[in-house]
Amino acid sequence: MAAVTPRVFVSHLSGVPVFDPNGDQVGRVRDLVAMLRVGGRPPRILGLVVEVISRRRIFLPMTRVTGVESGQVITTGVVNMRRFEQRPTERLVLGEFLDRRVRLVENDEEVTVLDVAIQQLPARRDWEIDKYFVRKGRGGALRRKGETLTVEWSAVSGFSLDEHGQGAESLVATFERLRPTDVANALHHLSPKRRAEVAAALDDDRLADVLEELPEDDQVEIIGKLAEERAADVLEAMDPDDAADLLSELPEEDKERLLALMRPDDAADVRRLMSYEERTAGGLMTTEPIVLLPDATVADALARVRQADLSPALAAQVYVCRSPDDTPTGKYLGTVHFQRLLRDPPFTLVSSIVDSDLVPLSPDTPLPTVTSYLAAYNMVSVPVVDETGSLLGAVTVDDVLDHLLPDDWRETDLHGEEGIGHGG
Repeated sequence: MAAVTPRVFVSHLSGVPVFDPNGDQVGRVRDLVAMLRVGGRPPRILGLVVEVISRRRIFLPMTRVTGVESGQVITTGVVNMRRFEQRPTERLVLGEFLDRRVRLVENDEEVTVLDVAIQQLPARRDWEIDKYFVRKGRGGALRRKGETLTVEWSAVSGFSLDEHGQGAESLVATFERLRPTDVANALHHLSPKRRAEVAAALDDDRLADVLEELPEDDQVEIIGKLAEERAADVLEAMDPDDAADLLSELPEEDKERLLALMRPDDAADVRRLMSYEERTAGGLMTTEPIVLLPDATVADALARVRQADLSPALAAQVYVCRSPDDTPTGKYLGTVHFQRLLRDPPFTLVSSIVDSDLVPLSPDTPLPTVTSYLAAYNMVSVPVVDETGSLLGAVTVDDVLDHLLPDDWRETDLHGEEGIGHGG
């Protein structure tokens, strides 16, 4: 039986403190940001509007929320302090859903929404609206005396989009059901004007995923039409190697301006990647593999592997290094493969099961050698180490394939003549 995830009524979140993993208060919840969807699907919760100490309101994505419980919200760590700006496809739950007059699907009776319940999807960080708490009656004395009841989200009309709408909001809602590569294919075939509208309406993480799958010309066009602070946010959300590739296509003054707007740690990773030749291990690698210290356990490693935002290639192994555990690390000790993690007891130290036989690559290793290495050893990822023995990053098989396939491979319709994500 699937585990039941907790349900939270949004009225209970208003004013709740938000803490980082160290227990320091970041701010307080002032609202929730939702996106309406097509196909009879419940609205998705994109994130929280958090008022920080300076009274600035910022956006905290739900993907960076690790706990909503006991009158507090816990985040994964660093939050983006840029001011929150509501996009056309977004709805504020406390500000726009509560006190709204809607109708019950069953009998078309008009009711008032008093509260909204949200629930996290099992085994994911996604949150959806689950139920509505409503009151019957039209207001005044009737409103005070009217019957109250809790109903499923599907029992209320007015919180979904027309499946056949052609506006940016409907397109974004439709694209939500597709993989990033399919969204990229559909976006590529839109007019430049509509492509810019849809890109502006996508949230930062989703747009980052889609940009990584687009041809370079489309990437440059889209990033160039975003406001500079928004463009910097999207670059931060991209994998560092993809962000470096995109920035390298921009004029020097634009590149430096965007790097200056990015968080220093993210910008440093991207600058380091841009210092390597493109078709080398250094130019291909990501600087964000899973790195563990020698005293970490198998249980620790499996918890890291389970992170939903990791690609399968990066989740296939962990790298064991001496402190620090951010790239570039201390001395690289070896690799532990996912299958080995499944075979050993949870309390086993990863330092006792490392595979140190495979020689890591240097950052100047050319692409053909990287390709041969992956093929010869049946690997999906390979560590990249500098001359001091520190882990710099890892090259994954998908990044290698990007450079082996024809330049126009992304423009191929992977779904045949029926189109992307639509039947008939």
